[in-house]
Amino acid sequence: MRWLRVVRTPLGLTATVLMAVVLVAAALGPVVWGTGADAVDTDRILAAPSGAHWAGTDSLGRDILLRVLVASRLSIVLALLATVLAVGAGLVLGALPFLLGRRSGRIVTAAVNIAVAFPGILLALFFAVVFGVGATGAVLAIGLAGAPSFARLTQTLVAEVAARDYVSAARTVGLGRGRILVRHVLPNVAEPLVVNATIGAGGALLSFAGLSFLGLGVQPPAYDWGRLLYDGIGTIYVNAAAALAPGAAVVLAGLAFNFFGESVAKGLGVTVDVGLRPVVRARVRTEGRPAEPDADVVLDVRDLEVTLAGPAGPIRPVRGISFQVRRGEAVGIVGESGSGKSMTALAVTRLIADHGQVDATRLTLLDQDLLAPDTAARRRTLGTRVAMVFQDPMTAFNPTRRIGAQLAEAATHHQKLSRREAMARAADRLDAVRIPDARTRVRQYPHEFSGGMRQRAMIGMGLMNTPALIVADEPTTALDVTVQRQVLELLATIRRSDRAALVLISHDVAVIGDVCDRVLVMYAGRIVEELPADAKPLHPYTRALMDAVPDMATDLDRPLATIPGRPVDPADVPPGCAYAERCPLADDHCRAEDPPLAADSPEHRVACWHAGEEPR
Repeated sequence: MRWLRVVRTPLGLTATVLMAVVLVAAALGPVVWGTGADAVDTDRILAAPSGAHWAGTDSLGRDILLRVLVASRLSIVLALLATVLAVGAGLVLGALPFLLGRRSGRIVTAAVNIAVAFPGILLALFFAVVFGVGATGAVLAIGLAGAPSFARLTQTLVAEVAARDYVSAARTVGLGRGRILVRHVLPNVAEPLVVNATIGAGGALLSFAGLSFLGLGVQPPAYDWGRLLYDGIGTIYVNAAAALAPGAAVVLAGLAFNFFGESVAKGLGVTVDVGLRPVVRARVRTEGRPAEPDADVVLDVRDLEVTLAGPAGPIRPVRGISFQVRRGEAVGIVGESGSGKSMTALAVTRLIADHGQVDATRLTLLDQDLLAPDTAARRRTLGTRVAMVFQDPMTAFNPTRRIGAQLAEAATHHQKLSRREAMARAADRLDAVRIPDARTRVRQYPHEFSGGMRQRAMIGMGLMNTPALIVADEPTTALDVTVQRQVLELLATIRRSDRAALVLISHDVAVIGDVCDRVLVMYAGRIVEELPADAKPLHPYTRALMDAVPDMATDLDRPLATIPGRPVDPADVPPGCAYAERCPLADDHCRAEDPPLAADSPEHRVACWHAGEEPR
């Protein structure tokens, strides 16, 4: 149905018909008109257009129009070969930065940028001289000259897809870059590449005709449209049609490719075609208690700090936080947008290695050091013992692959199950997360699931192995309250039955309070309060978050409570307490010195100079 949209518009229908005519002429030209095109008639040398010869004859009396029709096959085949070479080389160059990583990939990106700066025709002429005259040299010249533009397009598309959640999930599973590229990235950039390749074929056709016209392309006795145009120019004052006929063929075929490509782009909604400063490692600041390792601890985080490269210098969205999560425990992380919640989750699951620097005094999962060099054992631990539930399951699943295949991938990679066994387990996991008719659902695509079912399927993906830690980043934000309750109850059931630790990230204090045993309140990249879910908050920011959530006792005649001002920009954190400018209790001491995260009780820590005080 999507392709029908291509021909429903006047431009699309015209382009499709014109494209069909060109391809039919290329396929049948030599077969139908080949004999007549090569027939020499010395009595009709350089004859003017007539009923017998619509475009006249050449210097040997051969029919020019028939030769134009016969030349269509060689012209289009050579142009398509050059396009395939350009797309292939561009695909390799565009994917190399993803395969090589940020540092080595920058060299490839710089080389592509330099090549794109040169006009394509100059590159084609340069390569034509290098490879020599003839059809083969021209194909190589035009193909390599077109590669930089496709490489730039591929780099852009790959970089966009590489930031999606399902690619991050594949990295967590432990898949290599090559496998991720082939399975998850390239299928999602194929459509715009095909569309741009169709348009690029028109440009390759014109370029090929130009090289043949200059004598660098097809050589006699073979001929294409460019060669016929070269021959016709010599007799243009005797018979103008000798030059106009091949010229018109080049223009019409070029328009057919370009219009068809643009029609496909519009019909499918495809668009036709800033470096960062290096990360500076900052010294980690110790924030809280140095708790000793415990056999019951699943996740141990001490002095975690994340540094990202920014246009004006390093940015620290997470500034030295410490916490532990034990077996069967649910820990909530709450705070406004930009407080560092999601960045903390990505750091502990090691999903930001290519985008920033993660430092910590200790960062362990089941007592395995996550800051140690990457090994197969660490990838297996992350792939089997951590389940990551992303905020938007529609972007967390690969839209080009069936749900069952995506769930089975982790089992086939880590548990070495056969495809049949992995698909059976995928159906079992979908059934475990209460998706009806699971054996049918495993064969469906993500868009065939509702929002709540996709979120449950995402949880089922995490349960393909035996996770000791479930990290749920805003898992209910896009769901209605009924489905939200179902997802939260499902997470609680899994936690109780498997004794899995749960880290639940949300901006909704009410959700955190209902599900979690302990709450971490983050602001400006720091934990400003850690408290039991049923404890009375002491930090003014925590109290403000709770007051901003209406309940049955809220006075409807009064305006809803809000937190004045805006959250702190991670790139510009002020000295002293980051919350001071919004806090009703702040004084000069607060603005000058940042309070430490101190223990108010064995289970309650707060970072505030006026903890527990009421506003005057």
